Amino acid sequence: ETLSPRFMIRYIEKLYSSTCTGSEKNTEKYGWGQLQVRIQDHFVLRIMSCVQIASKVSFHYQIVDITMALKFLQSLGYSYKREDFLDSELLVLETLSFQVNVPSPFTHTEILLEVMGYNDPSVPVEHLHGIALKVLKFVYLMRNTIYENLLKMAIENSTPSELQRAKFLSVKEDCMLLAVGVIGTSAFILNYTPWFKVVRQLASVSGVTEESISEFSQVILRHIFPGAYHLK
Repeated sequence: ETLSPRFMIRYIEKLYSSTCTGSEKNTEKYGWGQLQVRIQDHFVLRIMSCVQIASKVSFHYQIVDITMALKFLQSLGYSYKREDFLDSELLVLETLSFQVNVPSPFTHTEILLEVMGYNDPSVPVEHLHGIALKVLKFVYLMRNTIYENLLKMAIENSTPSELQRAKFLSVKEDCMLLAVGVIGTSAFILNYTPWFKVVRQLASVSGVTEESISEFSQVILRHIFPGAYHLK
């Protein structure tokens, strides 16, 4: 997830600000140099703390506790103690103002799968989860192209205007739409039938229309398997 990058950005900004004085924020180079060394020395520990915290708010992964983390870092030659992990975890949480589980397409996907599995135990949640993660990564890699084609499909025009593109920005930022599209695509790839029931359940849970889910899934599938699928 985005926990590690969010923490590192805020942490570095906070440390950098502590070296600045006056209205012009002139950096005290010696102090900043020392802090850079400090960041490098504890970088692995901070990343491991982010992994620990992320595992605690994850639905499908085993929690990475301190004992597991210690053994892992010891195998890499580090000699951190239990107290170091506790202090580091608290530092990460305080730096992020304890806002750990920020809504994202990933969290929306996990929550939707949990709800689907609860509503219908026959839904192969574990298999869908594995495929959904791969599909989500693919969408991020092909994000601009996929959303461009989704826009053209929505307006039924191959040359969107600037106004239409501006209005479409809210669609690109809709985490729920992306999540249902990813799950719908994953269900189709898994050949989980009848597929329309998956779309209906996703629409019921998410509030996104069945038509929107079907269209988005179709766009994603066309990029994964060019010319191979047409959803009905």
